Amino acid sequence: MGFWAFLILGLIAGVIARIILPGKQPGGFWVTLLLGVLGAMLGGWLGGLLFNVSFDEFWSWQSWLFSVIGAIIVILIVQAIFGRRQKA
Repeated sequence: MGFWAFLILGLIAGVIARIILPGKQPGGFWVTLLLGVLGAMLGGWLGGLLFNVSFDEFWSWQSWLFSVIGAIIVILIVQAIFGRRQKA
């Protein structure tokens, strides 16, 4: 999969993860898209490492599944770090 296809996949995975996760995510729309790209990278790495999944095709269901799972993981980590801050 090329760079641009991977970027588009990550952006869409970020939107899907934002829809799946309840509540307000820290950061705005653009931050969520960036986290989606990072999550797609994480999901691709974990899918290849743990399940020997190939991410050569843009339309493969494994690419989409692991990208969305990775985006959810990254957004949950960011929520845990930055989402619980309270103003004094």
